[in-house]
This record gives sequence, structure tokens and C-alpha cells, in this order.
Amino acid sequence: MMVKTVGVEFFCYHRDRPGSATLREELVEQHWSYMDRYQGEMIARGPTLAGDGDTPTGSVHILSLPDPAAARAFAFDEPTYQAGVYRDVLLRRWRNLLGRTMWDFPGSRDDGNRYLILGLGAGQAADLAVPVQDDLIAYGPLLSDNGTAWLGTAVLMGAPDPDTARAILTPDRYAGIEVHNWQFGGRPS
Repeated sequence: MMVKTVGVEFFCYHRDRPGSATLREELVEQHWSYMDRYQGEMIARGPTLAGDGDTPTGSVHILSLPDPAAARAFAFDEPTYQAGVYRDVLLRRWRNLLGRTMWDFPGSRDDGNRYLILGLGAGQAADLAVPVQDDLIAYGPLLSDNGTAWLGTAVLMGAPDPDTARAILTPDRYAGIEVHNWQFGGRPS
């Protein structure tokens, strides 16, 4: 899959509202139809999951769009957001330091544990160099709308466990580091 070069890369993480799983399921086709319109712009996508590995807790989309206004429209016009499935949205510019999409990831999509690691910035930029790691699926800094201020780092990767995933980021350089179970996304075949 090729990403269209249309402008700027964005990281979007919709976090589910507790108790919204039924509503999410009712709107699944509307969600897929909406996301189908952005297939050519996607760099990575997929749900975050609770510890049981089945219950959705959020939805990650990394994509290339013309500008911050287009990214806000993508995030807030999404049908499940409009219906109240999500409690909040993290939307930031992002820089694709791997230069590829998740579909170009050379590893297996099905083997092992996958994680979203979010490090929220606390000062001077950190972890701007890509670590040597075979299981990196997506890696890059979270940035301000104009792309000049570092606000953190977002990573999708495979790892044996959450603690190993967390170790990809330098702990004392972040106000907080979140680790979420994640899986490769896309419309089921």
C-alpha cells in the first residue's frame, strides 16, 4: 500500500468512553465506511484493547492529510466520535521516522504482542533517533500544529510484554508514558 503525499502526517487516538462497546459495535459499518475514504492516506491504524485482548479501549489512526484543519475534520467527523463512543481524542502532528506504512512492516502481523506506546513530553525533545529494533511498526515524534514544538513520542511495536515496550522510550524525559495493547487494523476481509 502506498501513502499519498498530501501534506502533513498526524497521529489520532480516539479513547473509548467506558461502557460504549455496544454503541461502538452498532456503528461498526459506519466507522468502516468513513475510514474507507481515507485508505490512501493511512500510515497505520488499529484498535487498542483491554488486558483481555478483545475489548476495544480506543482507536489509533496515523495518516497524511493536507493540514491541521483536515486532521481535525477527520477526527471529529468520525461517526463513532459523533455518536459519543469516545471520551477524548489525542490529535497531534507526527513525523514518520520509519518512512513506511504498517503494511510495509517486514515482520508478521499476527505473531506476538503489539503495543501503542505514548510518551507525553516534559521539556526538551527526546528519542528523536529511531532505535535499532526489528519490531518497530511506526515511530515518530508528536508535534504542535505548526510542527515546531516537540510534545512527545508515539510508537507502535511488537514486544514480549508491556514493560519491554515501555523501555523503548527514555523514562525521565516524559511527563508520563502509556502502554496500550494494540493490533493491526483495517476493514476485516
